[in-house]
Amino acid sequence: MSELKKAITSQHKFLLELQQILETELHLISSRDAESLINMLKTKEALLDSVQQQDAVIAELYANTSQDQKEDQELVTLFNQAKEMVAQCQFRTQINQTAVEQGQLRLEHLRNLLIESRAKESMTYDKSGRTQGGGLGGGTSA
Repeated sequence: MSELKKAITSQHKFLLELQQILETELHLISSRDAESLINMLKTKEALLDSVQQQDAVIAELYANTSQDQKEDQELVTLFNQAKEMVAQCQFRTQINQTAVEQGQLRLEHLRNLLIESRAKESMTYDKSGRTQGGGLGGGTSA
């Protein structure tokens, strides 16, 4: 097997591992396990560095490959598989991004509900019976 084919096959392994990490990431996002998520993100970052380095190796090997070898059906198939795997990783990343955004929206909604609840608890009534925001130590006038 040529060096280029070996490099692409190695990249396939990295991309499969990345797909698994993205699945785990989605699970951790939905379970709100922040500590595990942070630890897993370090692993993901290292893996992405490996993918990037392997891309550089593949690019160099590809540049030094003859046109006949570039048209080899096995090589073309390996490249197409790698491109499909990258597309799947991008799709999973978008799903994870959406999950994070939805979680942030839910937290913001909960925060607003708590603020509204506190505001209602501090409501007081004036002489005419209308509600007004209660301020502590508003002072009295005689």
